[in-house]
Amino acid sequence: MALVEERREAVAAFDVVAVADVPADAVTASGSGLDPHISPEYADLQLDRVAAARGLPATEVSDLVAAHSSGRDLSVVGAPHVDVLRLNVALDRSTAGG
Repeated sequence: MALVEERREAVAAFDVVAVADVPADAVTASGSGLDPHISPEYADLQLDRVAAARGLPATEVSDLVAAHSSGRDLSVVGAPHVDVLRLNVALDRSTAGG
C-alpha cells in the first residue's frame, strides 16, 4: 500500500492534480507491466501534457482519445478503456500533419 500511495503522490505532482484524482491504473500495473489500455480517466489526466508535448490543441487530442476509446464488452464485461497503441499511432499522424 505504501508503494501505491507513493506512486499516487508522484503522479499527482507530475500531472498537477489532487491525489484523490489519480485513477488506480495510473499507479498499478499488470503482471507483465505492459498494459495496452488505460482508463479514460487516466487518459484525461494526461491530456493537456500530451497535447503540449505533441504541439497539438487539447481539443484534437481529446477527440483522438474519444475515437480510440471503447466501452464495456457487450455493455457489461470489463471496463471502459483507451487503446494506447492505436491512440499513439493517431497522435503520430496528427503531429506529422497526416
